[in-house]
Amino acid sequence: MSEPLMLPLDAETKGAEVDHKAELRLWLRLLTCATLIETEVRRRLHRQFKETLPRFDLMAQLERVDSGMTLGEVSKRMMVSAGNVTSLVERLMKAGYVERRPAPHDRRSQLIRLSRRGREHFARMATAHEAWVAELLADLSDKDIALTMERLGRLKQSVSAGIARAEADG
Repeated sequence: MSEPLMLPLDAETKGAEVDHKAELRLWLRLLTCATLIETEVRRRLHRQFKETLPRFDLMAQLERVDSGMTLGEVSKRMMVSAGNVTSLVERLMKAGYVERRPAPHDRRSQLIRLSRRGREHFARMATAHEAWVAELLADLSDKDIALTMERLGRLKQSVSAGIARAEADG
């Protein structure tokens, strides 16, 4: 009886490779959908309000916290550098949409928050933003939306589990 043919490890591994084209196509489809929506929202924000998406996003974060936030807190929530937040805040202050004051617990820190004018401006934009997204997704039925939300929830769990495994592997 002859010995089994022993292939080099790389050849065995190559033969055992799994085709991940479906996962890549899914990721690209998600990215395309998100990019299409984001591009249109950016265009409409600029056209109707002469605003940028980063300024809208910053105001959305500040709108959620009446007492204000530090630049560090905002930068963490927006997942951008503090330098990016600082320049956005400066421009929003010049427009009268944001106020800055010393933090009560640490006078070296500054709290930023929406001014009354900023809250009114953001409320108009948020109402329009909601209508734009509804318009862009108008061809989906309530059932389509519910099913997509359920499936995206499963996708989020899978991605989170994959990240946890990668972190555990070092």
